[in-house]
Amino acid sequence: MEYKSSRDRDVQSVASKESQFTRVSSGGGSGSRSNDGFSQQGYVAAVIGKREEVNVLIARALVALILLLAVTGVATAAFLLVKEQEQQDFENKFEKYATQIVTASRSNQFLDALDSFSSSIGAGAAAQHALLNTSWPFYRIPEWSMQAQKIAKITSGNNSMVMAVVPIVQEDERDRWRSFASEQNLVWYEESIENEGYTDMTAQELLNMTIPFVYFYDADNNYHPTPVHRPGEVLPHFQTYPVGPIIGLPIPLGNLDALLASKQTEELYRLTNATRRPSVGFTQIPIKWGTTVQGCRIIQPIFDGASTESDDRKLVALLTLSIPWLEFFNNLLAEGEDGIVVVIDSACPQKLELDGIFLDENQTVTERNVITYQVDGPNTVFLGETDLHDPKFDALAVSEVFLDLGIDQSQIPEGSCIPELTLHVYPSEELERSSQTDNATIYTVVVVAIFVFTSLVFLLYDFFVGRRQSAALDKIAKQDRIVSDVFPAAIRNRLYENQAKNMTNAENELLDDDGHFGLGDFGRSNSSGSAPLADLFPSVTVVFADLVGFTAWSSAREPHQVFILLETIYGAFDRIAYRHSVFKVET
Repeated sequence: MEYKSSRDRDVQSVASKESQFTRVSSGGGSGSRSNDGFSQQGYVAAVIGKREEVNVLIARALVALILLLAVTGVATAAFLLVKEQEQQDFENKFEKYATQIVTASRSNQFLDALDSFSSSIGAGAAAQHALLNTSWPFYRIPEWSMQAQKIAKITSGNNSMVMAVVPIVQEDERDRWRSFASEQNLVWYEESIENEGYTDMTAQELLNMTIPFVYFYDADNNYHPTPVHRPGEVLPHFQTYPVGPIIGLPIPLGNLDALLASKQTEELYRLTNATRRPSVGFTQIPIKWGTTVQGCRIIQPIFDGASTESDDRKLVALLTLSIPWLEFFNNLLAEGEDGIVVVIDSACPQKLELDGIFLDENQTVTERNVITYQVDGPNTVFLGETDLHDPKFDALAVSEVFLDLGIDQSQIPEGSCIPELTLHVYPSEELERSSQTDNATIYTVVVVAIFVFTSLVFLLYDFFVGRRQSAALDKIAKQDRIVSDVFPAAIRNRLYENQAKNMTNAENELLDDDGHFGLGDFGRSNSSGSAPLADLFPSVTVVFADLVGFTAWSSAREPHQVFILLETIYGAFDRIAYRHSVFKVET
């Protein structure tokens, strides 16, 4: 028990009692009950404050953990959903571009065009033979340049295409061929110059530059044009497109032996002669002096007569076509549609040679069977002579047979390979980056920001609620100490119990029969009033003490002298009462 001056305790006791009975008689509203009243709940909170404080801390930690888990889950889900959408957009974009490229490669049916062209050439030669009794190799294709331009347009409007007719000249026909070629070269030169708008040279100047005999470039003689003296057949270039010297060569291709000009052409010729089907190989095509690009060389057979299906048809000439690979993919995509990797894969290794120029052993390059390009909008960029696509995009690859020559395996000569070409289309990191945005990061930051704001609001609310509860608990604790000083523990507890019971009864009286709040019978009885605390004690000793003459004495003294006297007497009585366990009712 805390002992204070008697005057202080009297003042506090009266104030406490007035406050108590005023609050009880006021009807016990919720605000009074939670903040000012001596409810049992307030008492329990004051008694087990430490335990409740721990519980509150645990609750706060749980709420914070739940919020943290929630924001982590929501932020992660938002990030993954946006990333998944971006990945889907990226895959859809690539599929669209790849479909355009593959579709264009399918629609670019230049092999069919070449086959039709070779059939028309055979038919024209057969018709001339019937009229003039002439036959291969002594046949000039009428309007050669015009028909070659049609093939060029089919191959994506190719401006770098080189095409030539290569007749097969037997050994006993060489002298006659020399005269025929010299005579007919001037004719087709003039036709081609007029059709192509060629202005660099006249037909006569081109004829003067054309070697009059079948030749090859002799590496042992400083690549000087040298007559072909080998026995057997020769394959001289005759009509070519475009007219004039091709880039990289000082003179027109006329009479250059195709077999000695390229080891690859010799191999392709052997394969075509055996299978009666076109063959294809890799080559390098000059586009300007000193610069070449990778391309393909196609050998299309020309048979005697219009029929192309007869097994005994005679191979009389070749239609050779050299096309840069990049020309197949130019102008397929729109500007800004960048980052598509195209890999051209041959079913068998091919010797990569410079088109039109003989290579000796020291100049023969290593075998290649794969070439990689990147398509950036309308332009195509050469990447390298190997598969350079990013392996992480293997699952998205779109593959299509690029050139299916339809060759029967049983017809292939020993040591040869079916030169089937396959097109593989892949996306690149550049295309992937173009589909990526900052949306995933933005959404995640927004979610985290909302969490931080919510947490701050929660912490601020918890701070003010905690401060209010702390103030209420402090007030309850102070009031409890006052009650403990005035009443014994048993009386104090009964006061608390009666107070809680009275508040419950008051609330029940405000409920109607349906459980809703209303006036009901509130006020008609005194059931909600405070019941008096009355106990029967069979044996009680009551001590009354008074100071005789105090009034007269105190009137003649200073206030502080009166206070000292009362303080001394009250303190002595309190110590005696505490020592003998006597309950002091009033001072």
